[in-house]
Amino acid sequence: MKYSTLAIKLTAASCFVALGAAAVLYDSGAALATPATSTFVSTILGKAFFEQIKVNTGAHGHDRALDKSKEDEPGNLVKILAKDPSDVYVVQNTVAPNGNSGWHSHPGPSVVMVKSGVASVYQGDDPSCAPLQYPAGTGFIDEGGAHVHLVRNAGSQPLVTVAFQIIPAGAARRIDEPNPGFCPF
Repeated sequence: MKYSTLAIKLTAASCFVALGAAAVLYDSGAALATPATSTFVSTILGKAFFEQIKVNTGAHGHDRALDKSKEDEPGNLVKILAKDPSDVYVVQNTVAPNGNSGWHSHPGPSVVMVKSGVASVYQGDDPSCAPLQYPAGTGFIDEGGAHVHLVRNAGSQPLVTVAFQIIPAGAARRIDEPNPGFCPF
């Protein structure tokens, strides 16, 4: 069977494009992402869309930190500002003993409460692979963005967490990330 010179050049070019794309995916870590173990179950309890979010518990919207006359007002000063459209999630994560979330990040912040068990949280930029421990009744903040982390259940009882997340509207809530290479899992 005869092939034209153009057909052979196109076939060779297609092979180079496919090989180049595979090399880029491999080099970028996309092929090395670490999804959660099968014993990590994430359940979305609720999701809502907000055009913007503005919370300021200072009296009449005043910033108590800047207005010295408001310093003695009772209650906590809480400020949340999301100028762009956001999706807000409430998510329950259940992790069996020895299970983990896989290395991942979120495009927005999360407030995480530990309902039961102990959450061992590993930071992707910690070469010592030393977990921060959060027992039931405590919690932690994940600032989101490029913050890569893994949540592991190193205990013998199920770990249950509930997270409140503010994510840019339409964005993926969770992004699987490559293993940073500091931990054996």
